[in-house]
Amino acid sequence: MDLHTAGHRRGVAAAPHSAAAESGRRILAEGGNALEAMVAMSATIAAVYPHMNHLGGDGFWLVREPKGRVFAIMAAGRAGAKATLELYRGRDEIPPRGPLAALTTPCAVSGWMLALEASKRHGGRLPLDVLLTDAIGYARDGYAVTRNQAQLTAEKLDGLKDVPGFAETFLVDGKAPEVDAKLRQSKLAATLEQLVHVGLDDFYRGDVGREIAADLERIGSPVTRDDLKNCRATLAEPLSVMVSAGTLYNTPPPTQGFASLMILALFDRLRVVEAEGFDHIHGLIEATKRAFRLRDRFLSDPHRMAQPADRFLQTAFLDAEAKKIDRRKAAPWPAPWKQGDTVWMGAADSKGLVVSYIQSIYWEFGSGCVLPRTGVLMQNRGASFSLKRGSHNLLDPGRLPIHTLNPALAVLKDGRVMAYGAMGGDAQPQTQAAVFTRHVTFGQDLETAIDRPRWLLGRTWGSPRDNLRLESRFDGNLLDRLLSVGHDVEMLPEAYSDTMGHAGAVVLHPGQTLEGAHDPRADGGAAGM
Repeated sequence: MDLHTAGHRRGVAAAPHSAAAESGRRILAEGGNALEAMVAMSATIAAVYPHMNHLGGDGFWLVREPKGRVFAIMAAGRAGAKATLELYRGRDEIPPRGPLAALTTPCAVSGWMLALEASKRHGGRLPLDVLLTDAIGYARDGYAVTRNQAQLTAEKLDGLKDVPGFAETFLVDGKAPEVDAKLRQSKLAATLEQLVHVGLDDFYRGDVGREIAADLERIGSPVTRDDLKNCRATLAEPLSVMVSAGTLYNTPPPTQGFASLMILALFDRLRVVEAEGFDHIHGLIEATKRAFRLRDRFLSDPHRMAQPADRFLQTAFLDAEAKKIDRRKAAPWPAPWKQGDTVWMGAADSKGLVVSYIQSIYWEFGSGCVLPRTGVLMQNRGASFSLKRGSHNLLDPGRLPIHTLNPALAVLKDGRVMAYGAMGGDAQPQTQAAVFTRHVTFGQDLETAIDRPRWLLGRTWGSPRDNLRLESRFDGNLLDRLLSVGHDVEMLPEAYSDTMGHAGAVVLHPGQTLEGAHDPRADGGAAGM
């Protein structure tokens, strides 16, 4: 499958796994719209890329309708009824793996439900058996393990091999699988088939929900049957900000969407005129620092935030923040969040429906818990809660955890509509900014903008450092310049590093032609017709 495809008239899809992109293309070919294509892609990628996402996770949607309305679907699971501070007494932090990490409800499937309801307004008519057939086939008959899954399974094996259900599902004879080994998720296939027969709501309030709840209780998770019954995705107004090129959209809290918008809005105010030089890279890094400080201080469950997120996107506030950026000196840098693992996917159709979607189980393989009766791999998003009293993100039953997930969408003044995004926790806002500025601000073609070397400011798992990491393809003169102004820079040995996240984008052009591209760092591509 190609990493870039353009000139399509009926539809285009982009995903980090080629099977998911092909599922989207197939649905578009059968007359489905972009929302239906994305549901099919979301199910397929859970079957073939389970280290990054699954039915036990969350998802966030940005949808631009043909008449111009943009809305968000917030499929975020809440902390279970038994997820109390008392349950974690004696611990400094929530364990990242195991049953106590599986403490929030899986809301992604509820997001699919809202997406399919919305698709009916745009001629959506395909039944679930058509949408989920690829996912069922891969889960039942087997899928080939990617390089990325094989590598991450081996790296994280010690923390996962003894977690309930993990070894039986994702190991071969107790060892990490080799690349191209065939794995099956037969219980997941049966669950998807049940949902086809009785509807997606069964995942929460029917037989599947009952089995999920029974397994969670059996392994000791704090999520209950009532938590599942009460789990519902919601519609929301997206956050937005104006820049020189047009209007940018992202998802509201509990996601870090406002930080992603801030980075681009601050950089726009710097009026940088040349791509890839010091002013470009340094400017985005310094804008990231300002946005991340506010994110780390304020982001929480939206009903408990001390400041509303849109305050940080007001013109006067952004003007003042931009003036604090030193164009010739690096600001001090504190420790940000840990990195998470996620998938971003995009789809667009000939009628003008454009979808930006991100689905995640947080860390690689999430909590690691695979529920034996349903094959659902549970997320560990609740590990981002704090156990320290007084924290703005304190664990509390029913509370929403903070999310690194944030799909992006832009409606540009030149008539283009661009859905774009990336996986990778702290890397997500930075990769969004790199791709957007390269493609939109500086006019690089979409494939080049995604391919070009990237950077990451922040901590990654297994490293105590919060430094600035660059892929090895950056020019040595730029490296020297960044060092000279005070950046703590580390040049990575890889030319293309998974540390930077996997980026993608789809673009609807004014003449209704469609374009898509995905990252060479991933295992996917783009497909259209």
